[in-house]
Amino acid sequence: MGWLNLVSLVGLLVFAGAAWICSNHRRVVNWCVVFWGLGIQLTLGLLLFRFTPGRALLLVVNDWVVALLAHARRGTEFVFGSLAIPAGEPGSHGFILAFQGLTTAVFFAALVGLLHRFGVLPWLVRQFAKGFSRTMRVSGAEALCVSSNLFVGIESMLTIKPYLRDMTRSELCTVLTAGMATIASTVLGLYALILHAAFPAIAGHLVSASLLSLPAAFVCAKLLCPEVEKPTTLGTAVEAHQAPSTNWLEALAASSLSGLHLAFGIAALLIAGISLLSLLDALVGTAGSWVGLSALSVESILGWVFYPAAVLMGVPLGDAGSVSELLGLRFVATEIPAYQALAVASGEGGLSPRAVVIAAYALCGFAHLPSLGIFIGGMVALEGSISGKLGQVGMRALLAATLACLMTGAIAGIFYTGGEAELIQTVGR
Repeated sequence: MGWLNLVSLVGLLVFAGAAWICSNHRRVVNWCVVFWGLGIQLTLGLLLFRFTPGRALLLVVNDWVVALLAHARRGTEFVFGSLAIPAGEPGSHGFILAFQGLTTAVFFAALVGLLHRFGVLPWLVRQFAKGFSRTMRVSGAEALCVSSNLFVGIESMLTIKPYLRDMTRSELCTVLTAGMATIASTVLGLYALILHAAFPAIAGHLVSASLLSLPAAFVCAKLLCPEVEKPTTLGTAVEAHQAPSTNWLEALAASSLSGLHLAFGIAALLIAGISLLSLLDALVGTAGSWVGLSALSVESILGWVFYPAAVLMGVPLGDAGSVSELLGLRFVATEIPAYQALAVASGEGGLSPRAVVIAAYALCGFAHLPSLGIFIGGMVALEGSISGKLGQVGMRALLAATLACLMTGAIAGIFYTGGEAELIQTVGR
């Protein structure tokens, strides 16, 4: 193990320690969650990065996602014509996010809807939920919702709708944290499309990153907001609440429309967020020029804030400044522009392969200010009586999700081997 790998190991413990230091009840922490969560993360990282069958599995998953993206392209090209042709191919108008990226959300949402209708996803979610509930001694409701986040986004809240009213503050914090620390499979294709040219095996890594963030979300949420109440579903398995569909055609139509709504929602969020960030940058730049800091910007300020985190994840010092700015960009403007900037930096050789891999893992989550409002708004819409509790734990959940993503980046740094893993050797080719 190289010294940077050791730095990443120290960083993993520091991020968990930071969550404990910021805890509102440091003396009542459920250490079973912490030890099991860290153990699961380290075990998964070892299997996926250093175990030959694990690396092979990620390559297989990557190939599946790439194949699915090829099929998704058929529908978008039929509807949008040459606007949907990827950059670099004959007849392409260049990369257009709206027509080549956001449309993949519709296809993946439809696919997820069909898998749910045929019982595949509910079965997988139940297995994950049982594992988390039994090993970490968390409530059945939060285990179910967190497990659902591996496959869907805010829709995972629907699975526990009947239980929301009686959930404790710690449970709600955990649910919020998991929602923001992971990504939904419905946007997996979008991120893979953005990074595929610079990082051909990115799809497998994104699946790995989201999987690793699940136990990290439990660790950080339960450290920052430990359970001091008695969850009503503690020690019990709960069934997912779901809207009934009469047949697969109805499920396909509903999920496709949901995907379209998601695509429009992402577009609106990007338009508003990036525009407001530009305005804020101009104001900060003007204020900076008054004191002789003409290059001052929101990104540079957040870059300084996240610089220690980038170093602790094991990013080489020469790349730490760039990676910290990407983390800051994700925090205020979502992960999509951050991944786009990562793709540009990787394609131009501006970052080392190690930095690219760690950044890809650390950015894989909805841990940003816009998503906090979306998740809280969605949960209040389902159960208005919990608005007060959500207001109390919202910012803690955002901090927990951010730390969870950083822990996932540290796991990538711990087990990174530049000369062994086929997945990593593809970077920068």
